[in-house]
Amino acid sequence: MSDTTTKRPAPKAAVILTPAAEQRVADLMAKAPEDAIGVKLSTPRRGCSGLAYSVDYVSEEDKFDEKIETPRGTFYIDGASVLYLVGSTMDWVEDDFTAGFVFDNPNAKGACGCGESFMV
Repeated sequence: MSDTTTKRPAPKAAVILTPAAEQRVADLMAKAPEDAIGVKLSTPRRGCSGLAYSVDYVSEEDKFDEKIETPRGTFYIDGASVLYLVGSTMDWVEDDFTAGFVFDNPNAKGACGCGESFMV
């Protein structure tokens, strides 16, 4: 008798964090408010193109959020934003003049001139 049960591979995270982004999450959690359980990425409607990236502390888990356990802290993706972010890479970049998260999002079809927002 053969086993008809097939094992499915574990689902991949919607967003890949680079080591620099993971370290930044750890740095943020080291100085987070006492009630913070992680850092959350969302895409609120904002800017010229419609959607923007927003990274904030989160104090409670939402059952629709994607939860990514990294070696350096817990990272959440807003459940309503996952479809806009699937396949993206999130990095942390610093230079002499700026520092911030940078996103390589294959779903983005365009962005505003100032880089504040994107469209899908």
